[in-house]
Amino acid sequence: MNASEFPYSRGRRLRSCENIRRMVSEHTLSVNDFIAPLFVMEGKGNREEIASMPGYYRFTADLLLKEAEELINLGIPSVLLFAMVPDDKKDNEGKEALNPKGLMQSTVRLLKNEFPELVVMTDVAFDPYSSYGHDGIVENGQIVNDESADLLAKMSVSHAEAGADFVAPSDMMDGRILLIREALEENGFVDRGIMSYSAKYASSYYGPFRDALDSAPGFGDKKTYQMDPANVTEAVKEAVTDELEGADIVMVKPGLPYLDVVRAVKEAVSIPVSVYNVSGEYAMIKAASKMGWLNEEEAMMEALIAFKRAGADLIATYFAKDAARLL
Repeated sequence: MNASEFPYSRGRRLRSCENIRRMVSEHTLSVNDFIAPLFVMEGKGNREEIASMPGYYRFTADLLLKEAEELINLGIPSVLLFAMVPDDKKDNEGKEALNPKGLMQSTVRLLKNEFPELVVMTDVAFDPYSSYGHDGIVENGQIVNDESADLLAKMSVSHAEAGADFVAPSDMMDGRILLIREALEENGFVDRGIMSYSAKYASSYYGPFRDALDSAPGFGDKKTYQMDPANVTEAVKEAVTDELEGADIVMVKPGLPYLDVVRAVKEAVSIPVSVYNVSGEYAMIKAASKMGWLNEEEAMMEALIAFKRAGADLIATYFAKDAARLL
């Protein structure tokens, strides 16, 4: 009988107690894996719970500093910042997006002044600033690419001037990574990173996030720039292109329904791969646990280790604080 066959080979030997299971575990989670998304809004001394994301909040900048301090104390190294822009500051030109004293820029300065060691990543996209709720400039009912990419490059420089360590373009316009990299280089920000949303799908799992920023599209949908959920090869092509154009990290978004894409991208690029455990995934676990259908902590940790198993190096997740406490 071959020694690799039963009864000489028994898989359960390596599962027989907790310490053995820990010793042979193929993948592990660490707080170093986490990027914590943060939502900032105008005002002072206020936080608002996001109705479709129980336990998650929008903060005014002063209270956001306290939230950031808590994240740092838990060992979480990075935040991904999103700004909620009032309707009266939205347009189709991006004036507020480039405002050096705007909400995003001023919040980045506050964070970096208070916590210089915190890695601050900023959302680079037009939809929070757009009167149409789209990720690009609208002309004749169409989202135009090249003009939008130019605006995103200017936004990125504005964020870098405020102190952002990484810009994170989430728009899916063609060619924007090269334009952003060139703009950062030309303006002296050679040490600032780009985390590109390389494979961002046109997903139904973003609903709670759009509630958080009031950024739902005012007409149509985002399928002319976000990707078809049926496609994998396209995602690999986008990620490889972004790496060649100067991205330092590539991202797959959403996470759980796209673990195969995470694996395919990981095998195709030579830079770190991040994944976004998006608002809909968070909301599903929260809702199911509230109904008593799932154990929230166990489901959360199972989801997070699945990202690592699929090949993710970094995980942007609304569970960052909860998972860090467990770890």
